[in-house]
Amino acid sequence: MQTYHNTVRGKQTEANEHQEICNPATGITLGLAPINSELDVDLAVDAARQAQKAWASTSDQERREAVARVAQVLEENSGYLAGLITQEQGKPLSGPGSRFEMQACVGWTQVPSALELPPEVVYEDDKRKDVLYRFPLGVVAAIAPWNWPLMIAIWQIIPAIRMGNTVVLKPSEYTPIATLEMVRLISQVLPPGVLNTVSGDGRIGAALTSHPDIDKIMFTGSESTGRRIVEASSQNLAPITLELGGNDAAIIMPGTETSAIVEDLFWGAFLNAGQTCACIKRLYVHENDYDSVVAALSDFACQVPIGDGMDESNLIGPLQNTMQHNKVKELIADARANGCDVIEFGDIPETGYFLPLTLVGNIRDGHRLVDEEQFGPALPIIRYRSLDEAIGSANRLSAALGASVWANSLEEAELVASKLEAGTVWINQHGAIHPMVPFGGNKASGYGVEFGIEGLKAVTQPRVISIKK
Repeated sequence: MQTYHNTVRGKQTEANEHQEICNPATGITLGLAPINSELDVDLAVDAARQAQKAWASTSDQERREAVARVAQVLEENSGYLAGLITQEQGKPLSGPGSRFEMQACVGWTQVPSALELPPEVVYEDDKRKDVLYRFPLGVVAAIAPWNWPLMIAIWQIIPAIRMGNTVVLKPSEYTPIATLEMVRLISQVLPPGVLNTVSGDGRIGAALTSHPDIDKIMFTGSESTGRRIVEASSQNLAPITLELGGNDAAIIMPGTETSAIVEDLFWGAFLNAGQTCACIKRLYVHENDYDSVVAALSDFACQVPIGDGMDESNLIGPLQNTMQHNKVKELIADARANGCDVIEFGDIPETGYFLPLTLVGNIRDGHRLVDEEQFGPALPIIRYRSLDEAIGSANRLSAALGASVWANSLEEAELVASKLEAGTVWINQHGAIHPMVPFGGNKASGYGVEFGIEGLKAVTQPRVISIKK
């Protein structure tokens, strides 16, 4: 059985404890992942601290070239890493699965390597000149989730090192192996200490985010953990970028041509078996269109194969872990017990954390499956009578990461979109993120943005140099 390692100062490190990581589709052990101690956190942060000044002193062009080399390494090893993602996280190789995740890793590395963030003259007259510069913050603590373990880690790592910071990354304890292997590979083209890892459960995450030598925290995960990270940051006053998931609402406007949107609608809800922060979690449909939308989604769901993602014919994999599997089953059972219509599709394997694709009708606001983020392949479909009613329902929850509007008329859709409370509102698409477009949540879905120029600014500290002429 293979044992995997953390990377600190550019070298593989040994751990005193390990945990078995199993394939959620088969239960077969993939390998042993390290479990670190608080002392290991100190050593990783110290390595990042010692490397940071030298890294920040390199030219902007040198850092851009280094990040471009990272993109090349990711591309060259995408097949190997995609296989690890599928065996560890569960998403299939095919379709919008692990190969898709690796393509995103490459793209979200190439774009920051091409971006420029030059000094900005913010004011000038005949007496003075004020120039805004952007300097690195220092050492960034990055906490990555288990649903898109490599892609979201890249979102955290690349802007940070591009702008002269160094990073200590903690992958999720559910999916550490592929991330540790990715860091091992890309660290070979970075100076030692620029990128380091620690691994373990929430105890290690807490030790990292509260560490006195951390200058910035980036976290993607649950609201409850995010609140604990905010409390931990009082120890170091580090600024935080929080992406805390969502309970995204989608509104189909009355009379919308269903056949034109059904495929994008389906994948907007069931991407990665619904284990995506910006997935459709609540679908609002006008009462006159309800039957046709349910029928169209049912017809599409019947054709989507479910199973072990290493079989390239499958497009939907398992839930990643027993906790999530049980949670989604519980929410579906609650809906069924309260008289909702539960329609299931797909033959699922007997082993693994699989659930059928599930549409839940005759359901209303207030049911648990509507009000709680399910993070799984179960979509509640809620009837509405007026657009004002649908907008009010969409906005009633504290989660506000994304939302979408589906319509024949873009002009009418934009009017509805302007009334939805979410970090991003998509029209005739959902979850369509882009490396140049800022992405972040509102309300309880977190604060701060990632991607593009705004994402680079988020990992820097502004400094004004004011000159008297």
